[in-house]
Amino acid sequence: MQLATGVAIAFARTPMTLAHSAWDLQRLSGGRAAIGLGSQVRPHITRRYGMPWSRPAARMREFAAATRAVWHSWQTGERLDFRGDFYTHTLMTPMFDPGPLSHGAPPLRLAAVGPRMTSVAGEIGDGLICHPFTTPRYLREVTLPTVRAARARVEAAGEPWTVRPFEVSGTAMVVTGRTEEQLAANARTVRERIAFYGSTPAYRPVLEQHGWGALHEELHMLSQEGRWQEMGRRIDDEVLGAFAVVGEPEAAGRAVRERFAGLVDRITVSLPYDADDELALDVLGA
Repeated sequence: MQLATGVAIAFARTPMTLAHSAWDLQRLSGGRAAIGLGSQVRPHITRRYGMPWSRPAARMREFAAATRAVWHSWQTGERLDFRGDFYTHTLMTPMFDPGPLSHGAPPLRLAAVGPRMTSVAGEIGDGLICHPFTTPRYLREVTLPTVRAARARVEAAGEPWTVRPFEVSGTAMVVTGRTEEQLAANARTVRERIAFYGSTPAYRPVLEQHGWGALHEELHMLSQEGRWQEMGRRIDDEVLGAFAVVGEPEAAGRAVRERFAGLVDRITVSLPYDADDELALDVLGA
């Protein structure tokens, strides 16, 4: 069993702070850690976390490379000397060097939606974490061809991290319940979640792949006015069914398997936050 972050917000941290936390997690878990990284979007990085934002794909590429450089220094004892456009790490004294791990560094998996970040995940990551705001069509037609092409390039170049198998992790939003009332309440929550994601400009390409670009414009306008619940009512059954599996727990579990078979290596089942644990277990058990 692995202990993974899904995801840690990279740009709310520095490569050094992430490297230390991940090293501790890898040590304490006996080598069972996996570090999932995501970029978030500009407003949250600059206004919620108070951190800089620019060229997110290039910054993420360098963030991962810098983190690996720190880990390499600890694992081998070699001098730390990383100099990039966004991050510079050139000081590592014995006081702050935790030393090598018998299990080695944990894998880095990158979350992505758009083609640029997806390509970076293939170039520098040990895996791709697909955002919940995706569909099987978008995975098949956009995400997987992009990440596989990028991965093939670095494998051909013999980059050292490519000795590990590359893993694609998916997330299935699920609407389920044992009663009509419970199903309706969970559907309302998931509609609002889809609407929230759909209002984000960075996620517009997913809607456009289905011909729903105008829905993004509508949702984005409503989000700027703070009309969150109204946004959820704009998600009709067709859109809901594209982004989420809907059904009783056992049927939903089977539908998740069918929907993502052959597309991802690992799946996370995502239910509304207030759904009870037994529902989740029933879906997973199916």
